[in-house]
This record gives sequence, C-alpha cells and structure tokens, in this order.
Amino acid sequence: MVINKPAYVSTLEDRTGAASILQLASNYYSGVQVCHRLDKETSGALLIAKNSEAYKHANAQFADRTIVKTYHAVADGVHHLTAKKIDLALHVAASGSVRVSRTGKPSTTIATSLEQFKQHTLLECKPVTGRMHQIRVHMAAIGAPLVADLTYGGKDLFLSSIKKKYKPKFEKEERPILARVALHAYSLQFAGLDNNFISIECPYPKDFQTVITQLKKNN
Repeated sequence: MVINKPAYVSTLEDRTGAASILQLASNYYSGVQVCHRLDKETSGALLIAKNSEAYKHANAQFADRTIVKTYHAVADGVHHLTAKKIDLALHVAASGSVRVSRTGKPSTTIATSLEQFKQHTLLECKPVTGRMHQIRVHMAAIGAPLVADLTYGGKDLFLSSIKKKYKPKFEKEERPILARVALHAYSLQFAGLDNNFISIECPYPKDFQTVITQLKKNN
C-alpha cells in the first residue's frame, strides 16, 4: 500500500517516542514493513508492504533502482533546469548533517523546473539513489537550496517578502508561510506483485499547497 505521509511523523520510531508510521500501520496489518524512508518533515508517497512477499518484491526493485520516486520542491531563486543530472557523492557527518565529499557514496538526482516565480522555483526532483538528505544537499550544491531548509542554506518564506504592500498585524511577529522544508514526495512508480505497472500520485498537503498558491498569486 502507498500512503500520503503527513509531515512531522517519523517513518520509523525516533527518540521522541511519538507514534511512527510503522507503528500506526501495524494497528491495521500485522507484520507490515516500510519499504523506504521519508524524512520526518517530508510529506508524501510512502510504500508499505503488508507481508514479507511484498516487501521482498519492493526491496528488489529499490535495489535495482527500477522504482521511480518523484519529489516536488520549492527552491530559493529562479532556476531554469531541464533534466539536470546532479552527480555528487555524499557523506554523512558525525553530527548527522550531510555534505558533498569525494570520499562519500555516489549519489545522483535529476532536477527539472516546473514553474518559475519572482524569487522562487517549483522543482521536480527524481533521486536515482536514495541517500540521506540527498535532494536537499544536491539542490543546495547547485545554488538552489530549498525553502525553509535552514540546515543547508535555505531561507524561511514570509508573505511580506513576496506580497506588495503587505502589512503584518500590529505588534505580532510575522511567521513563515511554511514551518518545514519545502519538499513533498509527489509520486511513486513501481511493479506490483503481479508485475503490472503501478503509478500513484499524492496531492500536496495544505501547508505545501499554501506556498504554491501564494507564489502564484503574488507572481
């Protein structure tokens, strides 16, 4: 099964002890396994196997890199990318952050611009490999850090920065339009147990859609 994972819910159990996707799914099916991971802040398509046969079938496709994962992201700056191949090896530091390194693991992302706005770009990102924080680090490396990704050089998005004559409420600190990294796992394409092709798209959650709506409105 594929779920549209909400942001702020971990795929697997984390230090906070809050319910994870795996735990929640286990309430419906015993013996479920998640076939890949999404960062806690990332929303979107997550593949879950209900039994060991399904898990092995999906795992083989991930190993062969035949599953197509498509992400949508909003980046700072205006970028004109057409199937740009980003080949940069990545290394996970002891701190947990990821950096580009010659001694890191080979990592590849294909990026395409979907729509340009005054100061931002809606991107389609297809990771060929599945490294930690891969899209975030790769986009930052080419000068297109993701909105609200403060770890890798992105900036918070405020309505006052894109809307003319915007007046914040008196004596209230303005909050960012999006409180998380602007990244959504938009679709998955894979073969089912009968080897028939399956393609699933997950609609934007409310917070991500709000960003797109405001950027269009004030373009």
